[in-house]
Amino acid sequence: MDPDVARRHIADADLVAHIASIPRPVGYDAGQVFQTNMTLMFNVLAATEAAGISRLLFASSFSVLGLPFAPRPVELNYLPVDEHHPAQPQDVYAVTKWLGEEMVDAWTRRIGGSAISLRMPWIQTPESFMSEVAKRRLTEEAALDLWAYIDARDAARAFLLAANAQTPGHERFFISAGDSYSETPTADLLAARYPGTQVRTSLEGHAGLLSNDRAKHLIDFVPRYSWRDY
Repeated sequence: MDPDVARRHIADADLVAHIASIPRPVGYDAGQVFQTNMTLMFNVLAATEAAGISRLLFASSFSVLGLPFAPRPVELNYLPVDEHHPAQPQDVYAVTKWLGEEMVDAWTRRIGGSAISLRMPWIQTPESFMSEVAKRRLTEEAALDLWAYIDARDAARAFLLAANAQTPGHERFFISAGDSYSETPTADLLAARYPGTQVRTSLEGHAGLLSNDRAKHLIDFVPRYSWRDY
């Protein structure tokens, strides 16, 4: 939050991965979420630019779609979701992630650098899954997550792959587990909760609803971990 501290810590880096933020709007004052996340974003970009660093990774979120915290219903154009789906944030956390991506866009145009925004769902570990997800997946609110998650080890590996990728400009894409966090087959979930939404690919078994295709193409990311192995 202090620009001088940001400049001091970032000065000697070769690449910056900006992951720090308030991670959800629930339990926080909206003004606090906006001020914190936007100040962090600005200070990191300013410090990176001042240090002459031309490569940036940004921990964005699937919440740019509007899910899961939107106060009004969100209509999806199609499933699985990919990076071409329009962003439609409502809540303050989603807005900060969307504005963060826009600020990264401006940064790459201004300095001629390159950046990747990795849009992640709920990050889980074998230790956290049963306590955090198991109860929620039995509720109607689970549909607001698109039943999506990613193992923390896959998320970390995606950042390492992105750090070593040679991508021009600013790329944005989703990374997620290959399966849903639900015990119900995906087709049945959609029939019950998203019956009118266009489905663009065959969804066998417990297939995930956030597409990893762009991540596979650009950084060779394929998820390795599933909660079913925990």
